[in-house]
Amino acid sequence: MAMSVGPAGGDEDEVVSAINTTPLVDVMLVLLIIFLITIPVVTTSIPVTLPKETIQVRESKPENVIISVDAGGAMYWYDSRVPNANALVERLKKVAAMKPQPEVQIRGDLAARYDAVGKVVYACQRAGITKVSFITEPPPRGG
Repeated sequence: MAMSVGPAGGDEDEVVSAINTTPLVDVMLVLLIIFLITIPVVTTSIPVTLPKETIQVRESKPENVIISVDAGGAMYWYDSRVPNANALVERLKKVAAMKPQPEVQIRGDLAARYDAVGKVVYACQRAGITKVSFITEPPPRGG
């Protein structure tokens, strides 16, 4: 086994074994700029129909059932307190049997927890109520 080490003088052209990385860096910078420009376009180009805020003025009919939830999470059938969700379901089953079925309107306090209002919605579902709406206050005019 022999190995050739080249001429002993060393004054001839030597082979350089280093890689020139300047073109590689240039290409990588161009790709980086292209990705930085196209990423925001790709993330917001999905067609989505966003909901619009609408305020519908509705008349409250006397046969509608109004259930209120206060800040502490207590439920009220008009003005009388309902002890628990099961009692609410029993009352709502009587309402669900009516023809035509009245609408249940839920008045939730701004400071009420979501689970308290969710219990009322779930009670309506368990009782078979098909029309449930939420009563809110309109935003101030001009704002």
